[in-house]
Amino acid sequence: MLITTLLALSFPLLSLAHPLNLSPLRTSLSPSSIIIEQDPLPRWSDYNAPSPYLTIHPATIADVQTTIRWADEQDLPFIVYGAGNDWANSSFTHGFYLALDLLSSISFTPDRTEASIQAGALTSDVIRAGYAASSLILTATCDCVSFLGALLGGGVGHLTGEYGLLVDTLLSIDVVLADGSLRTVTEETEPELWWALRGAGASFGVVVGVRVRAYPEAGLWAWRGSLVYSQGQLTPVLDVLNELELSPRAAVSLLYANRNDTPAIVIDVFYHGSASEATAFFHPLLSLRPISDTTSIKAWPEWNEPSSAACTKGGRKPTWGVGLARFNAAVFARVFQVWLELTGQPFARKSSMLLNWVSMDKARAVPLGDSAVPFRDAVALFATFTVAYEDAGFDDEALRYGRLVRGLWRGADGLERPLTWVLC
Repeated sequence: MLITTLLALSFPLLSLAHPLNLSPLRTSLSPSSIIIEQDPLPRWSDYNAPSPYLTIHPATIADVQTTIRWADEQDLPFIVYGAGNDWANSSFTHGFYLALDLLSSISFTPDRTEASIQAGALTSDVIRAGYAASSLILTATCDCVSFLGALLGGGVGHLTGEYGLLVDTLLSIDVVLADGSLRTVTEETEPELWWALRGAGASFGVVVGVRVRAYPEAGLWAWRGSLVYSQGQLTPVLDVLNELELSPRAAVSLLYANRNDTPAIVIDVFYHGSASEATAFFHPLLSLRPISDTTSIKAWPEWNEPSSAACTKGGRKPTWGVGLARFNAAVFARVFQVWLELTGQPFARKSSMLLNWVSMDKARAVPLGDSAVPFRDAVALFATFTVAYEDAGFDDEALRYGRLVRGLWRGADGLERPLTWVLC
């Protein structure tokens, strides 16, 4: 069954020798749908970005079905466009974007324990809706990413330690298959497809909506903020992280970035509890006397604020990601030196390194074979290295830096085989 559900994404690429006749499609779609020819949507990174012929914005799920059937008839490939934040390399130079931004409704059951979310909803949309309904939903840590884009690959967020992966909150999945048929998939109705969609969802169909668990009794406030340290404090900061054992209610990220043209080590800290509990837990980091401390109790809509700068679209940003089983202070000290050398070049000053770290005990309570998520039993830290610049002439050097850092990480990742999670 799984083979027959593969998307039109696998269709052979075209070189259109004659203009594509869009009239039949235009007349078949609902009036609110939009077709834009040769109008590339903005992407987070322009490096090796797709360059489709056109963009189709279906207004309804029926429009998605119609578009996929039309693509099948035309033998035309497409890429599903959620929010344009994918940084994986792509050589897609034909076909079209299937943009799902017009499908963005979010609703709750009367008891607020379940939410139905369409594919065009961003993480920020889900947070706003959940906060208004006073019911917590697990999301990624970047407001600008597609909610489903993060979820379908597994999904890691601030609350993974308490509630597990985003994908573990799924109750049902609405997916349009390669033949244009719409299925509502659950463990009971289609167990094989249910397994595949949870972790590899983008490979088996166009997911147009999901139903997920929501938590009306959960706290909508958390202790959150950034601790900024100078370059001279790198060693003690890494030493503290080397000894850190995360509480299920805590999450940490480590960022190497330039602040006001000065190299900085930024630790974003999160604790789903009171300020007194949080400061006690993070005392080893706080006692290092950061040069800046923005921690305080913050409402749910503010939890992802540190990611706002990273959401800026455009420019060349090839990114390398790895999964790590454990933190290694010596390796991250070496990565800092590579990053320092890279950002010493003025045109690469915005390059950065980001490590996201959560407790995975709750996620590992779910058996590895329960879904297609490959990393839950082994990875606890998710690291990315981004080389940011504008001139394509720097591409080869960017690749050299990225591969160097990835090699350092993989040499001490503590894994039997490399594992990389490529979603925010």
